[in-house]
Amino acid sequence: MERSIHISNINDSPAICFETGLDPRAFARTKMSQSLTEVGYVVNADGTHEKWRPSGVNETNNLMRVWGPAFQGQRLDLILNNNDSNAALKALVFWMRAKMFLGDTRSALNPSAAFVNPNGSVFFAPEHLSNRCLYLEGMELDRYNCPDLIGMSITAFCAGIMLYQIFTGSHPYPSREIFQDMREGIFLPVRLAAPEIDSKLAGLIQSALMLPVEKKPQGKSGIEIVTELLEILMNKENAVIEVSREKSEQVEKEKKLYLFKQNTFIKTRRFVLNNKYLLMGIAVGIFFALFVTITTAQGIARRPTTGGLSAEKVVVKYYEAFSNLDHQFMQACIQGATKVDVNAATSLYAIVKTRQSYEITQTPSIVPAETWRENGGELPSENAFGVTDLDIQHISGSRENRLIIYRAQYMLWSPVERFPRNRTDILSLRPDRHGNWRIIEIIRTER
Repeated sequence: MERSIHISNINDSPAICFETGLDPRAFARTKMSQSLTEVGYVVNADGTHEKWRPSGVNETNNLMRVWGPAFQGQRLDLILNNNDSNAALKALVFWMRAKMFLGDTRSALNPSAAFVNPNGSVFFAPEHLSNRCLYLEGMELDRYNCPDLIGMSITAFCAGIMLYQIFTGSHPYPSREIFQDMREGIFLPVRLAAPEIDSKLAGLIQSALMLPVEKKPQGKSGIEIVTELLEILMNKENAVIEVSREKSEQVEKEKKLYLFKQNTFIKTRRFVLNNKYLLMGIAVGIFFALFVTITTAQGIARRPTTGGLSAEKVVVKYYEAFSNLDHQFMQACIQGATKVDVNAATSLYAIVKTRQSYEITQTPSIVPAETWRENGGELPSENAFGVTDLDIQHISGSRENRLIIYRAQYMLWSPVERFPRNRTDILSLRPDRHGNWRIIEIIRTER
């Protein structure tokens, strides 16, 4: 059947079409013409993005159709459902990367409203217009989103659901009480639903699906989950492992036992809530709290820190990490300051890893600009990225005052720009509760 959002010919040229299902009178009455002012986004593989706007409206079979500029690609939901896990994982990596490039810019979440091109570019349809069209397909629009989440947590949760589907072949929340299940973490754990995938990847998917659960300790953030998922999926041949027959049989027993206990738990929980027996509810909360606490403690123990570094050394290491695309250490340097540099390093890291996986090589395609210059290379270069001519000056503050301010002047070279950016950053640092210096604010000027 023809999808409500599809690519068709308008005036003998390809275009993206949105079938509203409304006759001209209903189209006018519902003020759907306002959808012509709503924008979508085209995110290119290099991280740049541009707004997409509808071009016009025409009538087919007495029903109104909104159309706009063509985008060569395939709908993400069709890729996910074609039983080709490699193609689905590749498309999902492009989708997650595009979401990170957009940052806080709101874009359509449902995979049915996104088109993915094999070159890595992604089209996000106008949100309200696409929702109207997908509703006509009988699409359950919120199966990939919990309304309680904000920011990058929305992307992480949606990606977790799609990965769960790719590896298990089923949605984690099949019941009608989908939002209640999301908020309560009612789904078959990844380790039982897909025992063949790597334990770290399984843990990240589990963490993503646990984001909406209330009354849980602070675990990984949405940006951390998406970043680590991209790192693993760039090297996805290690994401799937062989499962022995003995382990498969053991997992099947655990799965049956878990489902039995879960069904019993759900019935018991409803009985408890209806009769206001809070004790059982508290016990369930403690169970989930212990699970998340252990997972969080293990994750925190593996994170890099700024321990043992002076405030000035933290600033130096921050810019070195930026040049080396070490977004994890950059994240450790920041506490409250803008994460625009972290997001930029993460995005470029993903591009580099994607290129390495396509070219089947371990040689990095991007090297630090300072290293490039020291090895005799000339700048600018399409193979160089990072900071050169770094000059750090102490402005004010001291360890005794628990606040130190530095000025950092440097040149930032990028493989996509011919000329460097001359930047001056004012960085404020304060020790955290462990006594480690962290950057709490970055005020930037650029010319």
